[in-house]
Amino acid sequence: QIARSNNGIERSKYITFGLPAEGIAEARPRLERVEADVTGNLKRLGVPSEALDGQARLALLHGQMHPGNREPFRFSWQDIPKTGLGTKDYIAPDSFDFRQSRLFRVGQYWGAASYLQILASELSDKLLAEILELDAELTVTMHVQTVDQLKAIKTVKGKISDIGKMKVEEQRKAVRAGYDPDILPPDLITFSKDAAELLADLQSRNERMFLLTFTVVNLAPTRQRLENDIFTVGGIAQKYNCALKRLDWQQEQGFVSSLALGYNEVEIQRGMTTSSTAIFIPFMTRELRMAGPSLYYGMNALSHNVIMADRKKLKSANGLYLGSTGSGKSFAAKRELLNVFLTIPQDRIIIVDPMGEYAPLVRRLGGQVIEIAPGSPSHINPMDIQLDLDDDESPLSMKADFLLSLCELVVGGKDGLQPIEKTVIDRCVRLIYRDAALGLDTAKVPLLQDLYEELLKQPEPEARRVATALELYCTGSLNLFNHPTNVDLTARVVCIVLKGLGENLRKIAMHITNDFVTSAVNVNFHSGISTWCYFDEFHRARRSVA
Repeated sequence: QIARSNNGIERSKYITFGLPAEGIAEARPRLERVEADVTGNLKRLGVPSEALDGQARLALLHGQMHPGNREPFRFSWQDIPKTGLGTKDYIAPDSFDFRQSRLFRVGQYWGAASYLQILASELSDKLLAEILELDAELTVTMHVQTVDQLKAIKTVKGKISDIGKMKVEEQRKAVRAGYDPDILPPDLITFSKDAAELLADLQSRNERMFLLTFTVVNLAPTRQRLENDIFTVGGIAQKYNCALKRLDWQQEQGFVSSLALGYNEVEIQRGMTTSSTAIFIPFMTRELRMAGPSLYYGMNALSHNVIMADRKKLKSANGLYLGSTGSGKSFAAKRELLNVFLTIPQDRIIIVDPMGEYAPLVRRLGGQVIEIAPGSPSHINPMDIQLDLDDDESPLSMKADFLLSLCELVVGGKDGLQPIEKTVIDRCVRLIYRDAALGLDTAKVPLLQDLYEELLKQPEPEARRVATALELYCTGSLNLFNHPTNVDLTARVVCIVLKGLGENLRKIAMHITNDFVTSAVNVNFHSGISTWCYFDEFHRARRSVA
């Protein structure tokens, strides 16, 4: 995909705007207002932009006059008074040669300036997109000049009057020749209809009139490569009912017009309305190719460029893989997981795998696979707690909240836990964690059975009701979570497999798993480590904890 993409092509887009003024003092505030409008409009389009200062504009002109980027740009404002050189001396190439009628030379490169003859009544935005996707060094320039609205309407009305006069003359010829005067030449009918539509657009549809000059300057190291590039651009133009015409004996004017100076020395203009001119807005797609430890995420559907992104630098690092069955969701997640493992060695990876699809990959990576199922030797103790975290919230309060929700899930019912039951559970949680909270050496990590036994010691009948509900998961046949943790939860890659669980245990297992993931993310965050969490079959996980 990288070989088929256009990532080797670097596209730069510049807007140069100008206005008539008596001097720079008058022009500066007006230009600043125009700059604010242009920047604001581009921002509404979702296009980031920045203004070029003097040195950046010189660097741009130096790049245009030194094709191939062989000559480095060396410039400093302090050098001008020392050397006596002007800014042009820093950007000028070794030589210009405009002696030929259809070609010119800039240094060692060959060049040709052409203009686009727009013949089509309707254009597609694919025209500019295809030209910009060419693997060639070229400059596409559009000089757009506004026409006063009243003057444009007056001009179109004049054209309609001329067409009406031509209609009358054709009808007179028809009467003299003895045939039906309503039969008019097809071109005249078409021109009349187009002119009427244009007048309606200008008067009632908030359209403006613009004069457009569209030039293309191709540059290549050899003359044969140049001719091939021009032929390719001409083929694209012809496909969209346009023609690429060489600027004979105007190569110098065409080259100067292509520079980012706002000068237009090519006096070939095409009248366009607002809608027609907007076709040439060059912001068709937004590329996502970030530097640094970025990962591959596929190809842009419009530009066919590779998408490389670092999710940590995006507005939201979260993501979803959506698609139909068999479309490759799990495969895409595994590929990203593998890229993270190989590219970012300090990050941790946690996978919640309801169907056991990731376990073989995690074993190959040397990670910890935890199979939670009846009869499995792997155990996670839901009573584990990290008391040494410097967090805004108390770890003991967070653990009490988790155990309250776990008991509510176990007790079930329409109303869940009653206020007295919540109070009793909170009291018991604080009692069983008292030694650990005090930092005593004799403190040990409690089990779920310790909470069960502490509930039985309480005098309230509500405590016995909760303890009876917990009995199945402590001393009963589903005592899967009543064991000390015997797996490495600190491994770099951890995969929790829930495939062997029945419906009764799955809800509790998902709840305990979510608590483990949250705790691991908090611990890693305090250590300055990023955590990549993958929840496969998200719809099943959501149904289990709903």
